[in-house]
Amino acid sequence: KKGIDFTWVDSFLESMEKDITKNNYENIDETLHYIYGSAEVIGLMMAKIMKLSEESYYYAKYLGRSMQYINFIRDIAEDNKLGRSYFPQQELKKYDLKSLNFEFTKKHSKNFTNFIHHQLNRYLDWQNIAEQGYKYIPKRYLIPVKTASEMYNWTAGQIYKNPFVVYNTKVKPMVKKIISTTILNMIDPKKPNSRLNLCTFKQSTPRINC
Repeated sequence: KKGIDFTWVDSFLESMEKDITKNNYENIDETLHYIYGSAEVIGLMMAKIMKLSEESYYYAKYLGRSMQYINFIRDIAEDNKLGRSYFPQQELKKYDLKSLNFEFTKKHSKNFTNFIHHQLNRYLDWQNIAEQGYKYIPKRYLIPVKTASEMYNWTAGQIYKNPFVVYNTKVKPMVKKIISTTILNMIDPKKPNSRLNLCTFKQSTPRINC
């Protein structure tokens, strides 16, 4: 009825099956293949439902991708309990992380912090691309979309400040912050966000030249 491409549905079901059959992903290509089916196609479906132009689809995919990725970062402890990890194993090895279990990472805190900052930088790169697509979204849809994105950016900022917070709580903004952000976006939904990078959260780090 909405013109949803059935290949998107097939990709979604494939990724959901992987949640049952696959526990880890060797490289970023494998991770992105999973993300396409679990999140990017959702962005495409929403673009269809909102009757956006096809020019928006590229950005809709990136919005789904970035939101999924910050969920991966936020939900590390939860995924540990389920015995799975969506992060590329190659990158864990690069940072000498044999595991993302707290008992291991607390003994290798610098490695873990650098690993998380790398993943957050990737999220922000994708989010910056996604936000370029806001121009295709009508105001009544843009307000909730932009608010959700800004709340994910807030989550990223909290995790950047203290990567180990992911082991203590599921990082989410308080209701009053969501409400205040929604009101601001109702006043001026088309106001562009500043380009995000790790320097948004901290002016300088040993690995980032701000």
